[in-house]
Amino acid sequence: MKFVKEQDWVLNHLNENNIRIIDCRYSLAEPEKGKKDYLIGHVPGAVFFDVEQDLSAPVGEHGGRHPLPDTAEFVKKLEAAGIGDDTTVIAYDSGEGQYAARFWWLLQYLGHEQAYVLDGGYSGWIVGDNPITKDIPNFEKAVFHVNFRSELMADVEEVREAVKKRDKILIDSREEKRFLGIEEPIDKKAGRIPGALNKPWMNGLQNNKYLPVEEQKQRFHDLDPESQIIVYCGSGITAVPNFLTLKEAGFKKVKLYVGSFSDWISYEENNIL
Repeated sequence: MKFVKEQDWVLNHLNENNIRIIDCRYSLAEPEKGKKDYLIGHVPGAVFFDVEQDLSAPVGEHGGRHPLPDTAEFVKKLEAAGIGDDTTVIAYDSGEGQYAARFWWLLQYLGHEQAYVLDGGYSGWIVGDNPITKDIPNFEKAVFHVNFRSELMADVEEVREAVKKRDKILIDSREEKRFLGIEEPIDKKAGRIPGALNKPWMNGLQNNKYLPVEEQKQRFHDLDPESQIIVYCGSGITAVPNFLTLKEAGFKKVKLYVGSFSDWISYEENNIL
């Protein structure tokens, strides 16, 4: 199944009542930048969702740097944006892919399968000379029913079991230097979860666009398609492009360790390599 929508498709469906566009632009270095950029200009009809404020819960002792948002609060925001059970949702970020993918994964986890990512993001939209606006849309409140898909998420206990039994494939989605523990610019400890393979998430994109499915299959050719796969990164965001591309490549049993490495190292008893 394809989870990425091309610009032309979005442009041709922009004005349909059951289509919602979500702007997820964000900058780790400047958290307010996403909202500022949205106010300067965005895809017509787009509603802004902030990675920190809307797509994550406050940081606690455990759960990593981007814990899942409170479900009830998140659903209220979805409904206020006019997103109901039958709405087709397309999320975009600046083009990096991971922030829009975070929103996409959240909807998948809540049981809303009509969710997609805009290929190329906002930067590609601009390059394509597509329309932009400063208008802030208002939508009639919708009704969104949650149907949790627990098979899409792994917690720390499941990862511990995977490390112990070596019966599941753990994929570290961070760049190689962080995977090897050579550099760690964000988290308090360097290293990786024991037994993990390294599949850097950014290798699944080129020029802000997702590689074709056949090339994604080649990236993951060494993995057993029948095995349970758990993907993680630093805080559960950059692992999602790997989750998405694995699913597009035909891997059916894929889970996201939402807390990821930042959650793993919050438990003193957890080993790291």
